Amino acid sequence: MYQKGRTFQALAREGVFVKMRGVKVVPARLRCGLFLFMWIIQSTAVVDGAGTHQGIPPQVVKLWASAFGGEMKSIAAKYSGSQLLQKKYKEFERSVRVEEIDGLKLVKRLAENMEEMFRKKAEAMKRLVEAAEEAHLQHEEDPNLQYEYFNAVLINEQDEDGNSVELGGEFILQPNDHFNNLSVNLSLSVVQVPTNMYNKDSAIVNGVYWSEALNKVFVDNFERDPSLIWQYFGSAKGFFRQYPGIKWTPDEHGVIAFDCRNRKWYIQAATSPKDVVILVDVSGSMKGLRLTIAKQTVSSILDTLGDDDFFNIIAYNEELRYVEPCLNGTLVQADVTNKDHFREHLDKLFAKGIGMLDRALTEAFELLSDFNQTGRGSVCSQAIMLVTDGAVDTYDAVFAKYNWPDRKVRIFPYLIGRESAFADNLKWMACANKGYFTQISTLADVQENVMEYLHVLSRPKVIDQEHDVVWTEAYIDSTLEDNQGPVLMTTVAMPVFSTKNETKNKGILLGVVGTDVPVSELLKTIPKYKLGIHGYAFAITNNGYILTHPDLRPLYEEGKKRRKPNYSSVDLSEVEWEDKDDELRNAMVNRKTGIFSMEVKKTVDKGKRVLVLHNDYYYTDIKGTPFSLGVALSRGHGKYFFRGSVTVEEGLHDLEHPDVALADEWTYCNTDEHPEHRYLSQIEAIKLYLSGEQPHLKCDKELIQEVLFDAVVTAPIEAYWTSLALNKSENSDKGVEIAYLGTRTGLSRINLFVVPDQLSNQDFLTAEDKEGVFNADHFPLWYKRAAEQVPGTFIYSLPFNTGSENKSVVLASTAIQLLDERKSPIAAAVGIQMKLEFFQRKFWTASRQCAALDGKCSISCDNDDINCYLIDNNGFILVAEDSSLTSVFFGEAEGAVMSKLLTMGSFKRVTLYDYQAICRIYAESSDSSSSLLDPYFAFFAAVKWLLTELVIFLVEFNLYSWWHSDFTAKAQRDGRTMLVPCDTEYPAFISERTIKETTGNIGCDDCNKSFVIQQIPSSNLFMVVVDNKCTCRDFGPITMDPIEIMYNESLKCERLKLQKHRRRPDTCHPFHPEENSMECGRALGLTASLTVTFFALLVALFPR
Repeated sequence: MYQKGRTFQALAREGVFVKMRGVKVVPARLRCGLFLFMWIIQSTAVVDGAGTHQGIPPQVVKLWASAFGGEMKSIAAKYSGSQLLQKKYKEFERSVRVEEIDGLKLVKRLAENMEEMFRKKAEAMKRLVEAAEEAHLQHEEDPNLQYEYFNAVLINEQDEDGNSVELGGEFILQPNDHFNNLSVNLSLSVVQVPTNMYNKDSAIVNGVYWSEALNKVFVDNFERDPSLIWQYFGSAKGFFRQYPGIKWTPDEHGVIAFDCRNRKWYIQAATSPKDVVILVDVSGSMKGLRLTIAKQTVSSILDTLGDDDFFNIIAYNEELRYVEPCLNGTLVQADVTNKDHFREHLDKLFAKGIGMLDRALTEAFELLSDFNQTGRGSVCSQAIMLVTDGAVDTYDAVFAKYNWPDRKVRIFPYLIGRESAFADNLKWMACANKGYFTQISTLADVQENVMEYLHVLSRPKVIDQEHDVVWTEAYIDSTLEDNQGPVLMTTVAMPVFSTKNETKNKGILLGVVGTDVPVSELLKTIPKYKLGIHGYAFAITNNGYILTHPDLRPLYEEGKKRRKPNYSSVDLSEVEWEDKDDELRNAMVNRKTGIFSMEVKKTVDKGKRVLVLHNDYYYTDIKGTPFSLGVALSRGHGKYFFRGSVTVEEGLHDLEHPDVALADEWTYCNTDEHPEHRYLSQIEAIKLYLSGEQPHLKCDKELIQEVLFDAVVTAPIEAYWTSLALNKSENSDKGVEIAYLGTRTGLSRINLFVVPDQLSNQDFLTAEDKEGVFNADHFPLWYKRAAEQVPGTFIYSLPFNTGSENKSVVLASTAIQLLDERKSPIAAAVGIQMKLEFFQRKFWTASRQCAALDGKCSISCDNDDINCYLIDNNGFILVAEDSSLTSVFFGEAEGAVMSKLLTMGSFKRVTLYDYQAICRIYAESSDSSSSLLDPYFAFFAAVKWLLTELVIFLVEFNLYSWWHSDFTAKAQRDGRTMLVPCDTEYPAFISERTIKETTGNIGCDDCNKSFVIQQIPSSNLFMVVVDNKCTCRDFGPITMDPIEIMYNESLKCERLKLQKHRRRPDTCHPFHPEENSMECGRALGLTASLTVTFFALLVALFPR
């Protein structure tokens, strides 16, 4: 009558007690009997659901778990020395002073340190600006000047006869560790000229000649501030002077595509923020190669726009068409993502119909005016870029209505093609509206001609002589690589102006000086020991983009580390995504000082595990820069710090022990400031500092005091480990390989119980896994996870980076608390590395035990009817009968059981988001960036072109293909798929700490599947025993695979329109009354007619 495993409520729902529904009055005695009956049934259901009648006795599983847990804790505690270390810290308990960290005071002090560092870099640039402007002032331009200079590509090159090539010569290069052991010359700079420019062009030779004066200043700057790396001058003429001198190597095609004028630091320093509308003519006359050149021109214009700029693109013929229809009537920020989105749409343009330029200009003016009034754009310079093959009128009525007499919107026409019939009209538009006209006849002309508008926009700043210091967002410099790959940089840059009186109203920009600042330099100013185990510092720009953050991932693995397309514009809200209302982000963008708190989910162990923490954020601005600094401290032990005290003598004695190491990326002493200190280890520097013999050596006195204290407290453990290693009766099977410890000051000790060659995994010795060591922005993973465990328990894990089974290891670690109180600081963490095979053998031995008096066990893990697993608190399998399941998520092996555990609350699912993900998609048949450079596409475009242009086109287009930087766009595709930025959602799983044991029964289609889960004492592990007679095929696996978040068209549009709060740069130079607007362009064989010149002069005389 009663079915197993079904509760009373379920039976009631199915009608077993349906007759009761009609009863209106139930006597009290009957009610009591009924309740007793119900209680008996429900009790039976629970007991039966527990599986006691299914052949998996919970008491036996508990016995196995206790036996295994007891033995493993004994082994881990013994070989790690955890009890000894806990005892040693307790001995100092009364002499230490525990302090609560004042987060606001800390972040302000860090901001002041960074401000000082940034100020020194800016002062070095000011000295370069002064030297460059003085050198140019003294120089007389000589069109016939002949001057041999060191060309970066040609230095140390020889011809067939063994003689130095022209512009080459012997150039001494020596490896220098400050420049990552690259071979450099610290006395001289070199000059790089883009491949598409002539090395001995008169303008370049004159510029190179007078800029030689910078060599002395480069050297002087480096002597004043030895932490400087590359210093450089990017000339408006196109050449690039770099110090220290280094040889440049062309790519496999003999090309160097680098043009300094196209770099963000150059553009940002040379111009003010701008709102730009690009008008593209798609009338019938633009068919063929003209449309190809037009698209490339637009793409090159986009290259010149930065994060402080706003833009939109409108295609016109007899109709107006916004290239992205969703963004009709507005402008968007020119970040990488938006620019790439528009480039994809460029390829969809095709030419037909008649061009109605008056309507396009009207739309552009109204769009700029309306958007400017919203206050959401740059609220500075405004420009209309006109890409067309001609204009039948000057459209002065449109300009008179919208732009005269103030002429606040500049017009930049780009005439596409060789015909000059309409050049007069287009140049008139430029001259009458403070713009610049150029003609682009081939793809090879595009980049050089597009750059001209930047020099026009720089005129007001030059005339004002405003040397604004600018800082770029973070970007990757591939020339300097550390052990983790290319280095993340920011650049400080300043413009260089002509100060000659005769050219003052022309506003001539000579170029831009700059220097790179590795983000790692910022991290060196941050005392990680003050931030706690989970704490970190981060910085953002005025646009809310990350400058530095431990969760920023600019690279992805694809054979080798590559840059993500949008790595430089990752918003703070994309890593601190729990801040749904952007409160923290917006406060920092507004350069405020304050506090913010929220619960966060921080992923660790390559994103597979999650820690749920409550963080307090403290933030303030870094004065003199567009950056704001934040510090995150986790509540609990993360908010407390303690100070110990020992004598210098005993501290140094224990610090100098050979097994002691200090965190490589922590700054105990600044060994970069003076060259004589660069070869010192941190321990050598500390010793020198404490001797008082080096007054110029700057060290963190507080950190040194604490690391000496930790060295003394942890010293006895070395003798303890040694005695274990020497005792031959201990560890005879060499199952335990390494013991290790780390302290809150970055001090670590490692002891080997086997010789290095016999180690199953050498990550601890080689620091191969960066997550497993002390880093500039994090504590080791084993330390962080141990800190979140109940004191006295060990956390066990199987590193995900381990190789084959015979090389696999298990790590076990535990935290050492200073005090017994709940808010006690974590003083240290200790642990061991053991062979996985050793660990698994202990498990299987424990699972064969039983309490039967006759020794005949009713059940064991050897039985074919059950499967036994050992899983951790995140659901990963450490032990299974099928060895291929090791390190696999339990839900993939036993989906039905994992589903039940989630339902019962034994585990909980945590939903995580990754807004820096890379997804593989099928490539479209064409895309704008590669099609413009595809020779086949060029050929078919040429067929459509006039036959007389064919030869010229083929020659010049192929030349362009060789040197253009996007030549390799196609090469990045992998078959029919490509990698693109995307957003993903994925789960992580955490066990519920309060649940020690659980039993369950799963109803499947044709059977019941029972299981028992039992916590392993003093650990983060669980034994799971599952009845395998019932396969339960109606339950699929539960995976941790990320799922791409797909946005429908409406949501995509909203995301494009969404503009997060940002802060505009402090300075703006849109126009100047003394500007000479008659320097307004050139064309092939164009000579301005008397009429055009007359009208342009009249407009120039209009009141401003």
